[in-house]
Amino acid sequence: MTTPPVPDEPPGTSLTDEEYGILRASAALWAGTSVLITNRRGQVLIQHVDYRDVCLLPGGAVDKGESPAHAAARELWEELGVTSTVDRGLAVDWVAAEGSNAPAALRFPGETLFVFDGGTWDEDQIAAVRLPEHEIKGIEFVEPARLPDLMSPGDARRALSALRARVNSAGAVLLENGLPIAPTVLDRIGVLRTGRAEHHFPFHHGPVPDGLVVRQSWGWLFAPDGRVLLLLEPGTGAACLPGGTPEPHDRGDALATLRRESREEADAGFGEPVFLGYLSEPGEACARVRYAAVLTGVAPVQADPATGRTYTRVLATPEQALEFFDWGPSAADQLAAVHRARTLLGIPEAPRQPVTELTAPTTW
Repeated sequence: MTTPPVPDEPPGTSLTDEEYGILRASAALWAGTSVLITNRRGQVLIQHVDYRDVCLLPGGAVDKGESPAHAAARELWEELGVTSTVDRGLAVDWVAAEGSNAPAALRFPGETLFVFDGGTWDEDQIAAVRLPEHEIKGIEFVEPARLPDLMSPGDARRALSALRARVNSAGAVLLENGLPIAPTVLDRIGVLRTGRAEHHFPFHHGPVPDGLVVRQSWGWLFAPDGRVLLLLEPGTGAACLPGGTPEPHDRGDALATLRRESREEADAGFGEPVFLGYLSEPGEACARVRYAAVLTGVAPVQADPATGRTYTRVLATPEQALEFFDWGPSAADQLAAVHRARTLLGIPEAPRQPVTELTAPTTW
C-alpha cells in the first residue's frame, strides 16, 4: 500500500507507509500545556520553580498518548494539589525552534503549546493549594503587566495573549511565537501590558456630602445593546471610563464635567443620567462620582484637546470592563449599582461577547 504524494515531493513519486512514518516523525512537534488562573482582582497565578530562574504558569509536557486537556488537569493536581476539570481552551501557540527557551541541544523542530482557562479562584480555592515537596517553590498572583518581568519573553507573550482572549470572549485564538495571527483590538492596543491603577476606595450610594470636593466625574455610558463605552489609551493600552477632572468653567457641576470630558475624550453624547454614587479616598476630602446614562451617538474620533491623545473607543459588557481595572473590594458593589441603573434606563443586559471597536460615527 502506498500513500498519496506529499506536497513537497516531486511529481510522480510516492512513499511507503514506513517512509511516510519516518517523514512524519522527523517533523514531530513537542506538545505542552499550561493553565491560566486569576484571582478576583484579575491577577494571574504564576509559579516559582526550583529548576528555572523565571516563573511559569501551571502546566508541563503532554505525555505520550495523552490529550492536552487531560495533561493540563494532571499538572494542576501534581503541581498545586487541585482536582479540576479543564474544558475551555484559550490559545494554541506554535513556537518555532528558534523561539524555544531551551538550550540548543534540547530544542525540538517546533512546539505546540496549549493554554487552558483555569477560571477565577476565590480565597477558599487558593487556600486549598498544596505544593509538592520539590519543583514548585511557591505561587504568587501578580498583575498582568508584571508577567514580562517575571517570565521568559515567549511565555509572557503567550500568557498575555491568552488573557486578552479570555477577556474578549471570542473563543480560543491561534498564536505564533506567542502572538495572535489575527490580532483583536485588545491585542493591537496592548491592553493589560501596563499596570492597572489601584482604586481600592469605598463606594457610597448616596449624594456627595458637603465638604467633599469632586475630584473626578466618570460615566458608565450604555449602548442600546447593554454594553458600555470604554476608552483605551494609545501607547500604554490603559483603559478608562469616559470622564475626568473638573475644570473652572464647569462651575462645580459634576455632570457638566462628564459631558465635556465625554465630548473631548470620546466625541460621545448621552441622555439624562442616573447618579450611581461616589468613591471616597481615605485621608482625602474628595469624591469621585459615578453616573450611568444612555449613549445618543459618537462622532468621528478626535484627539483630546487637553492631552493630545486619540483614544480607541470600544464597547464591552460591564463585566468585561471591570477586568481592565483593579478596583478592589468595591468593584462588586459598583457593578451592582451599574446594573440597577441599567434597569432604570430601560437597557437590556448584554450577554458576554467580543469587544467591538467604534470607528465610524454612530447615532442611536
